[in-house]
Amino acid sequence: MLLRNRLHSLQFVSLLSPPSSSYSISAKPQPFILSLRNNISSSARWNHSQDISASKTTESPSVSDTTRFVRNVLFVPPGVDPDEVTEDMVLPGSNIVIGPYAGDAKIKQVEFVKSSGRAKDCPKDDRPEFAILGRSNVGKSSLINSLVRKKEVALTSKKPGKTQLINHFLVNKSWYMVDLPGYGFAKASEAARMDWSSFTKGYFLNRNTLVAVLLLVDASVPPQKIDLDCANWLGRNNIPLTFVFTKCDKMKGGKGKRPDENVRDFQELIRENYEQHFPPWIMTSSVSGFGRDELLLHMSQLRNYWDQ
Repeated sequence: MLLRNRLHSLQFVSLLSPPSSSYSISAKPQPFILSLRNNISSSARWNHSQDISASKTTESPSVSDTTRFVRNVLFVPPGVDPDEVTEDMVLPGSNIVIGPYAGDAKIKQVEFVKSSGRAKDCPKDDRPEFAILGRSNVGKSSLINSLVRKKEVALTSKKPGKTQLINHFLVNKSWYMVDLPGYGFAKASEAARMDWSSFTKGYFLNRNTLVAVLLLVDASVPPQKIDLDCANWLGRNNIPLTFVFTKCDKMKGGKGKRPDENVRDFQELIRENYEQHFPPWIMTSSVSGFGRDELLLHMSQLRNYWDQ
């Protein structure tokens, strides 16, 4: 069975309701909780309040608020009973529960393999891979360099849209990290943007070794419609994804919102198109290293499940 179907059958992927015709980016979001009610203390990181009973759910009234929250808000991987999730199982700054498939997450070796202009030219072995995708200037290359603890593994540039090919990096000789072209760079021609859409979507739809897409979202700015559109397209096509919020160290002053507030706003907007089982998400900073080890641990449990 294809990985995509295996993950879908285990509710790794959320089913999307038809997307709304427009996004109310300026709409005031409802309060959102990022920690376990009852099981997690009110002082937990990024804790907010939420009336869980008002959330969309098909659960029986006899199901406890905590259980309903765990099933509909947290990312619970295979091998974990939602009724047994505790505070110490949830990664800081995320909704990700760590289960028995989590293993050695250290990156010991990384090497560039090839750049491909078409999906069919990508490496043809059976190694699992994670695709890293995001709007131009979201900090994609910086995150890759932070994950592997090497400078210039991915090409960083102050000029958006620098990466124009599908770049495969082999990690520990066992799995791939795939650097995809950034989307939404304003100075690109319409033809170039269409070419990006065509060959990148072809990669997503035809890559059977794809474990998950790491969709990077800039937490230092308000939610962007282009990111919401990309997330909804991936969801409609049953492609597993993890939201990786970048630049979480950039604390805004004055009228600007803090990163955790922008993260909350984004989650509330994307939730409008997810019926249940919100995708995994995690907050990161390539500057401070916040979220680095946790993201790698999350990737390890997805990869180890794929490898079984």
